[in-house]
Amino acid sequence: MARALIVGCGCRGRAAGKRLLAVGWQVRGTSRHREGLALIEEAGIEPALADPADPGTVLELIDDVAVVAWLLGSAEGSEEELSAIHGPRLDRVLERIVETPVRGFVYDGKGSVDPVLLEHGKEAIEAASETWNLPVCCLLVDPRDDETWQNPIEIWLDSAVGGIAGMLDL
Repeated sequence: MARALIVGCGCRGRAAGKRLLAVGWQVRGTSRHREGLALIEEAGIEPALADPADPGTVLELIDDVAVVAWLLGSAEGSEEELSAIHGPRLDRVLERIVETPVRGFVYDGKGSVDPVLLEHGKEAIEAASETWNLPVCCLLVDPRDDETWQNPIEIWLDSAVGGIAGMLDL
């Protein structure tokens, strides 16, 4: 059975996790805050305390994971924190993933985070794909764009779940 790790398992991450559970995946979701763990567990997802600003806490969780979903396009935090999780911390996780069973990486490339930071993240996953032949998927559906999409959250979820499941051709 395939397992996904959703880093940044907030509202959209929990919704994506529920869809993955419904099609037979095992799902682990992370939160930086203990209060978020209860919400993750209520969604039926295995909760894990991890901070993407501290790559070690994320890397501890991937020994049995096939796909990592870095769903932080709308993460909240200081400019410094957001710059780190879409920059050097993301780079560190990508460098270490090649030494694990992870076979795919999904990156949330749209959201409320500064587009410059999201573009760096997109470039980082593309470089990882090229360097280490790591299958990647960059989600480019902006969940805030109601004018473009009738139901942006559903389209984002379809993209997220499709990207994650597609990593293993499921």
